[in-house]
Amino acid sequence: MSRAELQRRLLQATDALGALSLSRPQCQRALSFRQNSPSQCLSTTSKNSAELTSENSQEKFTAAPPIDFNTFNKAKKPQPLSLKTLRVIPASPSYFSAKPTFTDDFINLSALLRKVATLPTVPASEAPRVAWKTIHQYRIMVNEPVKTLRYHRILDILHRLNRIHPSLMPEEVREAMLRYKKAAQPEDRIPKPGVIDELGRAKGVGRRKTSSAVAWVVEGEGEVLVNGKNLSQFFGRLHDRESAVWALKATERLDKYNVWALVQGGGVTGQAEALTLAVAKALLVHEPALKPALRRAGCITRDPRKVERKKAGHVKARKMPTWVKR
Repeated sequence: MSRAELQRRLLQATDALGALSLSRPQCQRALSFRQNSPSQCLSTTSKNSAELTSENSQEKFTAAPPIDFNTFNKAKKPQPLSLKTLRVIPASPSYFSAKPTFTDDFINLSALLRKVATLPTVPASEAPRVAWKTIHQYRIMVNEPVKTLRYHRILDILHRLNRIHPSLMPEEVREAMLRYKKAAQPEDRIPKPGVIDELGRAKGVGRRKTSSAVAWVVEGEGEVLVNGKNLSQFFGRLHDRESAVWALKATERLDKYNVWALVQGGGVTGQAEALTLAVAKALLVHEPALKPALRRAGCITRDPRKVERKKAGHVKARKMPTWVKR
């Protein structure tokens, strides 16, 4: 069968099917070899093909034009812009991080340290004493759950900035450190100056464990009275007697001042060491220049050590009862 004969028979079959189904609403299809136009399906409903195409397609998306900030010129009147076209830009690049305030603080201090890294420094022992904020105070200030390790990194930078020579300290460094300082600083606590009364006496108070002592020091021949008794009568041990007047002995002032003291509380050793601090404070009122010598001798530092209390279920403070298996 030739190709032309095959096409002729297909056309006859198509015409026959069309004649049999004229009573039904059906799509009329045009073959490509009969017409040059593409095949289309015409609906018998009221809506045409253009309406169907418009319903199924998406609307064209039109983006908002970018804001031209060059139009805002000081010499010209600014053009009115709608609030819908403006974009809010965070003040900090770390706004979307978990701890934006801490991150900004750490970055700013690191940049400041790189800027002043070449300035001369002093040893840590000679640097000004500063009381920095604790981790709890810093968390309340920034309202962020900052970890202790991360806050210590800030403290390391602050200690390094504090070691800059005071005469060459930049003003921006002082202002940056002021944010992390406590309200009360060590130099703000100035002790009351000692006073010598009309009888030439200077008063000093000392404490050790649960003992307390009050001593009056006056120029004399070296006599010492404790609670109305002689030094050798009140303290039986030689070590306690030396501890009571150790401030005078370390500065070689045993035969220059008389001491009259009142002690109470605790034991004999605690009373003797409390008297050491009281005599040293009173001696500083007479001769303030002796402070370095008394500090080297350990006479003007309060000893905070105390006996640890006994715990329930323990034999002593930490000793546990002996455990026997059998």
